[in-house]
Amino acid sequence: MFHVKQFLFASAIFLLPICARAHDIPNDVTVQMFIKPEGQHLHAVVRVPLRAMRDVSFPQRGPGYLDIERASALLPGAARLWIAGFFEVYEGDTLLPNPQVLATRISLPSDFSFGSYENALAHITGPPLPDSTDVVWDQTMLDVLFDSPIQSVQSRFSIQPRFARLGLRVITVLRFLPPGGEVRAFEFDGDPGLVRLDPRWHQAALRFVHSGFLHILDGTDHLLFLFCLVIPFRRLRALIPVVTAFTVAHSITLIASAYNFAPDFLWFPPLIETLIAASIVYMALENIAGAGSVQRRWMMAFGFGLVHGFGFSFALRQSLQFAGTHLLTSLLSFNVGVELGQLLLLILLIPVLQLFFRYAVAERMGTIILSAIVAHTAWHWMLDRGSVFRQFRFEWPAFEATFLAMLLRWLLRFGILASMLWLFRMAVSFWTARAMRPFSESADTNSPRVHPAAKPVTSSMESGISRDRPN
Repeated sequence: MFHVKQFLFASAIFLLPICARAHDIPNDVTVQMFIKPEGQHLHAVVRVPLRAMRDVSFPQRGPGYLDIERASALLPGAARLWIAGFFEVYEGDTLLPNPQVLATRISLPSDFSFGSYENALAHITGPPLPDSTDVVWDQTMLDVLFDSPIQSVQSRFSIQPRFARLGLRVITVLRFLPPGGEVRAFEFDGDPGLVRLDPRWHQAALRFVHSGFLHILDGTDHLLFLFCLVIPFRRLRALIPVVTAFTVAHSITLIASAYNFAPDFLWFPPLIETLIAASIVYMALENIAGAGSVQRRWMMAFGFGLVHGFGFSFALRQSLQFAGTHLLTSLLSFNVGVELGQLLLLILLIPVLQLFFRYAVAERMGTIILSAIVAHTAWHWMLDRGSVFRQFRFEWPAFEATFLAMLLRWLLRFGILASMLWLFRMAVSFWTARAMRPFSESADTNSPRVHPAAKPVTSSMESGISRDRPN
């Protein structure tokens, strides 16, 4: 029945005798939306540019002015066809029925009532624009109040928006107002899939595990850094402390950045991106020089992991809006996803490198060739990113009480970080000693035994030789 009504409404629009011609797809569209459960109802307040209502011909007057009086009769149908048809709301796992249109109105682009839910609701339910208002039709906004029946305001709600069809690039700004809680803001580009407005901890965890796994596979710079770590050490047992050091380090800076402990200057992201490229160059040159060792490699992995953690935070910043109240759980889950991606890469890289060095090229020459290719790529990245970083101007901060307090806080954080590094170094030393113990015991077992009585004789012979040797 609903599809029949949509068809009749669309047919009536096209048969209007006085109307404007259908328009093209707009380039940029911003959808503003509030969702609030109240009593047995879920209210959705939406604002969409009128030009996004494609194939809907709104009546005009004069030199392209919108005829507000005649257009008001078309607004409810346009809202059902082009807005309500492009999003679905779930209560738990139950899809809510198509929302009912309670109110519509035309608004000017200079209206700022959507700064809060209360102002937006009062604006929509208030008096409409005067019919004599002269405004070009494609510069107006359509405001709609939707209503859907629900079982309880304490339910967990989800939304699946599909507003990407409204324009070539659509940004949705969504704010959810849970009962008794603070407003949760979302902003996404295109269609983000199912968005849980109040996720449970395991739902947030699964989402961020998936996000971390995909991020490490899509991040070319992180992949090249991991590749440089693997080339000289192709034994999983030797790589465990190296990869663990990298994991612990980037977890520290990722969590610190999520809790706003990182610098918020505009030059900081370009600096981090430049340092990430520089870390790849350094590791590749170290492979070429043959200066790598397990002890040195895990320390370098820890130091550069701190830098890469900030890089992870930049990519994760947009996704933290989907964490709900489970920020720490989401961060740890993201790290789990990153580690799963790294483990998959290690499982694939180690046998491939073994075959490459066995059948294609000698190990030392192959290490130099592969590392040189990586260094060449990362060098160009470093130059490009460094050119962006150099565009920022720096000013030395004034030595005031605020600056000194911030300096003390950072010194305390570095002290804590140094303590964690020391503890991790002790753990790695213990792990290395334990890992080498079976080999030393095996060597002692297979070595020829010397009779204890022979030791003094040998010692005497050696001492005699030393005594008879001329100075």
